[in-house]
Amino acid sequence: MDGAIAASAVAKGSDARRSKRRDAIEVAVAYGLILAVIWTPRPWQKILWWVAAAGIAAILIASFEGFRAMGLRAANFFRSLWVVAAALVIAAVAVAISASLHTLRSPDSVRGFVENYWAYAVWSGVQEFLLQCFFLSRLVRVLPNPRHAAFAAAGLFTLAHLPNPVLVALTAIWGTLACLIFLRYRNLYPLALAHAILGITIGIAVPGTVDHNMRVGLGYLRYHHGERRLPLQRIQSDQIASTEAWVTAEAATRRSRLHARP
Repeated sequence: MDGAIAASAVAKGSDARRSKRRDAIEVAVAYGLILAVIWTPRPWQKILWWVAAAGIAAILIASFEGFRAMGLRAANFFRSLWVVAAALVIAAVAVAISASLHTLRSPDSVRGFVENYWAYAVWSGVQEFLLQCFFLSRLVRVLPNPRHAAFAAAGLFTLAHLPNPVLVALTAIWGTLACLIFLRYRNLYPLALAHAILGITIGIAVPGTVDHNMRVGLGYLRYHHGERRLPLQRIQSDQIASTEAWVTAEAATRRSRLHARP
């Protein structure tokens, strides 16, 4: 009897080790695909994007734990809405400062704002889903301390925004806070909303010559200072991204009607 119990304990320990090993491998593979997309020039980048997207989707399907476990639930939604309120306050301050410096670039109407930025709002949700539901959920099982997992996931998120110094600094702060908040409330929706608010604020308040139109990887290095700030939807349409595929690829130099006006 004692032998059977011991054998069962050994089997459970072996399964746990295999699970940790699998989680670590999945994190490494997915992150490697993301970096490959970020740093690969076109036309190969487009091909790698589909490879990365298919690979990450396959991993998620194979290890699907349920929507509630991923934070796609109603519980704690209202309790964590303070994150959205805080993002709105930060956005208001940033917009006011940008307006005073005459660097604000925003559509003149609500309809124009929605048309320009709806795609980025969706993209923000995708980034948060991958950060929290893919990377953080696995790192929590790999590392002994949940806070260590949060810092590790935020570190991966930050490094994916190299070599853009503006986004690296901001994503280091936001990524860490977002992961810690997710560990507390386990609800993805407020974080996705706050991410969209903050990202759009950067898009309309920070000059393109400063953050290279929010590009990372090769897109950042190949940015031309003669380009004006593009609406985030236009930037998004030129992105080749597989995460928290956290990537703004090289974009064609195009001017929107908004910025074509004198």
